[in-house]
Amino acid sequence: MGSNKIERLLSAKKSLNLSLEKSKALGLALEKAGPRLEEINQRLPSLEAAVRPIRANKDALVAVVGHIDRAVGPAAAVLKVLDAVHGLEKSLLADPRNDLPGYLALIKRLEEALRFLKDNCGLAIQWLEDIVEYMEDNVLADERYLSELKKSLKGLREIQNAEEKSSLDGGLLEAALDKLENEFRGLLTENSVPLPMASGDDQASIAPSPLPVTVIQKLQAILARLIANNRLDNCISIYVEVRSSNVRASLQALNLDYLDISISEFNDVQSIEGYISQWGKHLEFAVKHLFEAEYKLCIDVFERIGLDVWMSCFAKIAAQAGILAFLQFGKTVTESKKDPIKLLKLLDIFASLNKLRLDFNRLFGGAACAEIQNLTRDLIRRVIEGACEIFWELLVQVELQRQTPPPVDGSVPRLVSFVTEYCNRLLGDDYKPLLTQVLVIQRSWKNEKFQEKLLINAILDILKAIELNLEAWSKMYEDTILSYLFLMNNHWHLYKHLKGTKLGSLLGDSWLKEHEQYKEYYAAMYLRETWGKLPALLSREGLILFSGGRATARDLVKRRLKKFNESFDEMYKKQSTWVVSDKELREKTWQLIIQAIVPVYRSYMQNYGPLVEQDSSSSKYAKYTAQSLEKMIMSLFLPKPGRFSSFKSRQYSGKLNNVAAEQNQPSPTAS
Repeated sequence: MGSNKIERLLSAKKSLNLSLEKSKALGLALEKAGPRLEEINQRLPSLEAAVRPIRANKDALVAVVGHIDRAVGPAAAVLKVLDAVHGLEKSLLADPRNDLPGYLALIKRLEEALRFLKDNCGLAIQWLEDIVEYMEDNVLADERYLSELKKSLKGLREIQNAEEKSSLDGGLLEAALDKLENEFRGLLTENSVPLPMASGDDQASIAPSPLPVTVIQKLQAILARLIANNRLDNCISIYVEVRSSNVRASLQALNLDYLDISISEFNDVQSIEGYISQWGKHLEFAVKHLFEAEYKLCIDVFERIGLDVWMSCFAKIAAQAGILAFLQFGKTVTESKKDPIKLLKLLDIFASLNKLRLDFNRLFGGAACAEIQNLTRDLIRRVIEGACEIFWELLVQVELQRQTPPPVDGSVPRLVSFVTEYCNRLLGDDYKPLLTQVLVIQRSWKNEKFQEKLLINAILDILKAIELNLEAWSKMYEDTILSYLFLMNNHWHLYKHLKGTKLGSLLGDSWLKEHEQYKEYYAAMYLRETWGKLPALLSREGLILFSGGRATARDLVKRRLKKFNESFDEMYKKQSTWVVSDKELREKTWQLIIQAIVPVYRSYMQNYGPLVEQDSSSSKYAKYTAQSLEKMIMSLFLPKPGRFSSFKSRQYSGKLNNVAAEQNQPSPTAS
């Protein structure tokens, strides 16, 4: 109540006190009538002056004494309590932190006083009104005097009818409760420290309560008083604001701007592959440490109030602190365009969510977390359906590339190197269990059973499609020799890169051996049809013992060397753009060519070189040395620098046709 209300109340109190005291004195005087009548008559002039407002005979005044006595008790008690309330003001306007238990005790006393006033003010006013009414009906007092009393009582009645405690204590309780709320906020703020993410912390330990026990006890004590005064909602708002802000501060240190990325901001999943990896680690940290701690703290602080309260409080903190942004990022990934790498990333997301499944169920399983539950279920559904869709489309995508042209340099097509390594990853320990689980769940939604052979057969069908593609591509080369090199490259790739792998084990040793033999066959065919023809050009026919004379022998050597040089140069130029992708195979191919040519050439030059070396045009015929031939041969088949074929190099984007579209480009550097 403001100062005006307090003045009115004090004025009414003073008026009533004076009137009651005067009336009481009059009643006592009347009881002593008789023997003391003479004394009264003698003192009448002074008494008359004291009770001039009262005009009544003796019998009427005796009758009013009972009314006065009944009203004096409650009225006096009310006035006494009002005095006590006024006495609490200084202590309650002080800082609660100096003596929180004492401050809470004072508030409780104030609450009790206000309850008493609320219960008794009306009764006291009613009885005083009864006295005035009786006096008015029996003309026991001056009309002007009664009018003043009625005016005071009307003011009190108006205050009482307002039914506001603040009207009875001048707003003291509200002010004290405001201070308690500020203390509640202060305790939370001072003891809320952002939790750093420890690097390499893979432990799934439950995070300890982030507040000391003494602080929690103070918070609970403050809550008890605030809740008793219908301020629970205020407490929850303050608690959620402070604690969610603290969690956000912990997360901001992780640089989570990527969570807000939109579909329009990246071309494919591969361009945000690093973010997806971070997402899993950051989500685990947030759930197992930050939200776990908030969940436990909500229980510690609000458990006495009820399950609905602390669960609702935790749900608001989780939502405001950022769990929804994590789920939205996952959804954004599922909405990106389909490609094989996306399947692996979807499996990564599934792995992260599956790892945290029990934590999610426990932390966010309540009705208050319905929004989080719905978004999580939707994300899991999108991840599973997206992964299954891409997986079952892989075979079709590989088959669609059969009509695309093969690499112009005869190297291993990007599609082949990509798919073989990709399938191996799908069958590896990291992804096969996840892919199997995803396929099982997806088929269970259709009430269909999943058998592991479905996964195995799908992978094997993809490899069969690759073999058919190789066969089709080899027939597209106009140059048969280049097709031999192409088949040698690819059969070796399948043998080398699948031997000792999960996929190689499924295909079996006979399958691998078959491709190794194919490699040997096409290597022999390639050598025979190209470099293998050169030694015959260095024929010794007609040169034995210079049967035709030295001049004739020189001419024969010149012609044969010229033909050899021309054939070698033509072959070298033609094959200078061809590539043998694998380093081991490339070196082996060099050696085969060198062994086929160089020994024959060296021997020929040792025997017949002198015939032309003394000629003025000797450099035209003795163009190469054995060493220079070796050097030139070993410069062949090298991949062009700056491009990579490794699966890990992350150059594959889009659907498989994007991979195949690059097959016409110069071959990548071998790994």
